Amino acid sequence: MRVYPEQLTQQLAKGLRQTYLLFGNEPLLKQECQLQIRQAAQQHGFDERHAFTIDAQLDWNQVLDCTQAMSLFSARQIIELEVPETGLNANQTKALQEVIATLHDDILLLMHGPRLNKKQEGTKWFKALLALGLYVPCNTPDARHLPRFIQARCQQLGLKPDHESVQMLAQWHEGNLLALAQSLQKLVLLYPDGALTVVRLEDALSRHNHYTPFQLVDAILAGQSKRSQRVLRQLEGEGVEAVILLRTLQRELTQLYKMQEMGSKGTPLNLIFEQFRVWQSRRDLYTGALHRLPLKTLIRLLRQLAMLEVRVKTDFDTQPWPALAALCAEMCGITTHTQGPSPTM
Repeated sequence: MRVYPEQLTQQLAKGLRQTYLLFGNEPLLKQECQLQIRQAAQQHGFDERHAFTIDAQLDWNQVLDCTQAMSLFSARQIIELEVPETGLNANQTKALQEVIATLHDDILLLMHGPRLNKKQEGTKWFKALLALGLYVPCNTPDARHLPRFIQARCQQLGLKPDHESVQMLAQWHEGNLLALAQSLQKLVLLYPDGALTVVRLEDALSRHNHYTPFQLVDAILAGQSKRSQRVLRQLEGEGVEAVILLRTLQRELTQLYKMQEMGSKGTPLNLIFEQFRVWQSRRDLYTGALHRLPLKTLIRLLRQLAMLEVRVKTDFDTQPWPALAALCAEMCGITTHTQGPSPTM
């Protein structure tokens, strides 16, 4: 059964499951869910906890020893297994399945790790564990869902933000839920009445948003020019190297160019997406970008990016950020003063 982090408390109140699967890219949510599960398990007599990291050095016999410690005086045990970023190889999968076969009522298995894709969710070990318990995806809410997430958090804490305050909290803390949690705790202490306004937020908090190059790419693919500029300014302020962003944008532009080439030869869009392994949830982004950026435009942008990269690598005094901002704007469909005539085909 799949439930979301905000539903976990309600599920734990109904009773414990034998297994819990916490996978996602948001450390704060995984930490909070782990704590809730441990506390609920302790109330049911699970007094021992054994934590293992699945890597080449793990002795699986130690894990099996925990599951087989069945005596009149042995305590109920929580076994925690951390899955590496690289996932599980064939040997680790086989060993895990042996552990699954030995589970019993005095063992609670808690697995946690990075975000899973559809293929990983379809593996035998995952399905076997899901049949015994709960899967809790712990992923960072995207910009569209973050305000609703913040509203729910505020309600839990007795805070009553107005609409503008929710939007400001979302903008200031996007990509950094740990800072958001700390800010909300601070607001609880500062304002016992719970009322949150923009003025109160500005008095109490500073910006804590933390962006990644991938969020910049998503904003550009979606054609969100204002958001892409905000993300770019934040990345510059965090000291991200311009070369890293140039390489990231080059990869996306090159992929869009190849997609357009295939489309010009009559390849259906769904086959193009399958070849480039574009997830279903991201296909609308790429569809919009392909409609907005024809082949001629992509060729010009690739040339523009190549010239900027040469300047960055050969002239150490150059300031690439204005040109990078213009490039991002043009990828969003905004004409800038740097845009020259389209190259002839």
